[in-house]
This record gives sequence, C-alpha cells and structure tokens, in this order.
Amino acid sequence: MSDEVAAFVPGHITGFFSAHPADEPTKAGSRGAGLTLSDGVEVTVRPASTTRIALNGSPIEMEPVERVLGALGVDARVSAETDLPLGAGFGVSGAMSLGTALAANAAFGCGHSENELTTVAHGAEVQAGTGLGDVVAQARGGLPIRLEPGAPGYGLLDGIPARARIEYVTFGDLPTEEVLSGDTKRLSTAGQHALSRLVAEPTLPRLMSASRRFAREAGLLTDEVAAAVRDVSEAGGEASMAMLGRTAFALGTGLSDAGYDATACRTHPTGAALLGDEV
Repeated sequence: MSDEVAAFVPGHITGFFSAHPADEPTKAGSRGAGLTLSDGVEVTVRPASTTRIALNGSPIEMEPVERVLGALGVDARVSAETDLPLGAGFGVSGAMSLGTALAANAAFGCGHSENELTTVAHGAEVQAGTGLGDVVAQARGGLPIRLEPGAPGYGLLDGIPARARIEYVTFGDLPTEEVLSGDTKRLSTAGQHALSRLVAEPTLPRLMSASRRFAREAGLLTDEVAAAVRDVSEAGGEASMAMLGRTAFALGTGLSDAGYDATACRTHPTGAALLGDEV
C-alpha cells in the first residue's frame, strides 16, 4: 500500500453523441466523437479510514467517485485539481472517476488492468447519470470516435489522426443529469446522423461541421454559444458547442480572432495515466 498515488486524466469535449441506455451499466453508453485536452484533472488518492472527496481544495459530493471506491472495496481521501469548470462540458466528473480508479488501484495494490479500471469508472458514471462516454474517451486520448457504446469489451473506439490547438470559453454549466434523464430521442437521432457523416470522412474539419449541425438539430445550442460560434465563423474560424455545457470551443485561434478572452490548450495525444514513480 502506498501513502499516495496521483493520476492525470485529460479533459474531454464531446462534439456530438447519441445515447444508448442498457440495463447493465457496462453495456450502456454513447456513440459519438470529440477531443481530449491537455487541460485535464490531476487526481491524488490517499488511503484513509473514511472516504473524503475534494475538488480544488473544497469538499465536494461526487457520486461516481464514491461508486468507484466502493467497487474497489476501499476508503480513501481523493483530491482533484483542475482549471476546467465542473458541469461545462469538459468531462470533469469522468476524469475524477477514472483518475480515482487508476490511482486507488495503485495505492491499494488492487491488481486490476487498465480495461478493468476503465470499466469500473465508466459504470460508475453511467449509474450516477453524470456521463455516458467521457471515461472511455479519456482512457484512449487523442480525438476519439465512439463507434459502439459501452465499456471496454463492449464499446468500440476509433480516432481521427490529427492534433490541434484548441481554444474555449465557458458561459456556464448545463447539468448533464437533466439532459440524460429526459427524452433523448431527438438528440440521439441527430447524433447518429453526425456519426455517419464523420465516419465517411474522419477529419477534424468534418468533426467540427458535424458537431455544429448536431447542436442545432438536437436543440441544445444556447444563445451565448450560438453567438460565439457565429462570431468565429465570421472571423474565418471553426467553432462549435461542447456537449454538455454552455461552452464554445474552436480550432487554432478562432475565439481569440473573434474577440473573445479564450483559454488555449492542445489536444492530448494519449489517455489517462499515473504520475511519477509508483513502483
């Protein structure tokens, strides 16, 4: 058993998706595509007598993290640090769940494989209603395309072979639980159409155009994000809306060129991993 273990999980922006519920959480999930970010979440796990969870130094209730620890049969102090906002479409809860699974496995010597830990974290997110596809995308890294829903062994992933500078600006949160617990037929139909378009031409420009069309067809586009996407387009750039959040993201310097005070990062080439020497 180690005193503490840390893991880094990239942030994840979903460009579009379709929801695919199932009775078994490991089989449930989403199809869709997006990109992982060099801006992410660092999760530190320390063995403790009772479980406590903190985000950026403040105590927080995080059901999927509690479910991960429960599935591993351990109690721990979980501390997460990130510059990404919670509930704004960056997969923070998924990152905390996956980071907890990886770090707790090492800290307590649980002996699970990466796929097993990804399955635990994915199932916890699905059961908590906080996400359907972030965890599997964050475990892979890059620009993942989720061809089939579910955890490893059920889901099927591909990716766009590209890297890019990304800018983003956030106007507030959009509770994932509220969207996923409602009628998802409209957005799922739009998401499946978007996936078909991307698979026919798996490029970054096609991802952006498919994402913009999805946001409109699914009825999720908010006024602030719509204005930002339009401004970027008029400035000659490519932008869309992060799912699910009131966040606009753009390629290159798209948002800056349109006059926004945007945060910049890059797509992340690899997936979640432990930090430091854990041997």
